[in-house]
Amino acid sequence: MNTLANMMQAHPSVSFDDMDLLNRCIDDLTMCEQACTMCADACLGETEHLQRLARCIRLNLDCADVCNATRKLLSRQTHAPWVLFRQQINACMTACELCGAECDMHAEWHEHCRICGDLCRKCSESCKELLDKLPQ
Repeated sequence: MNTLANMMQAHPSVSFDDMDLLNRCIDDLTMCEQACTMCADACLGETEHLQRLARCIRLNLDCADVCNATRKLLSRQTHAPWVLFRQQINACMTACELCGAECDMHAEWHEHCRICGDLCRKCSESCKELLDKLPQ
């Protein structure tokens, strides 16, 4: 168990009963955020293809920000506002799907886009799994 999972385990007011799923989703959000940030930077380094990658850079940065906000909300468990969590997770899934699809369009030429697209899909799937199990 990693340190953050230990922190969540020690939390006195955890509102969600599937801690493994919650921690896995938070880990996937962190990985996706980092991958998107790194992919945007790598795209900026592709100077001869910069114009073609402009939308990819934009969606990478948007997805990274949405994953970060989602991770922060899910880490706060005391008096969890489930309706807000649901809306944020849906927004995150949309951001991941848009970014993943855009990265896939460049994956043949840019390995960083392929990796990022894979992590976006993984994060979206993890969010969907969590969304399906959240309390109403």
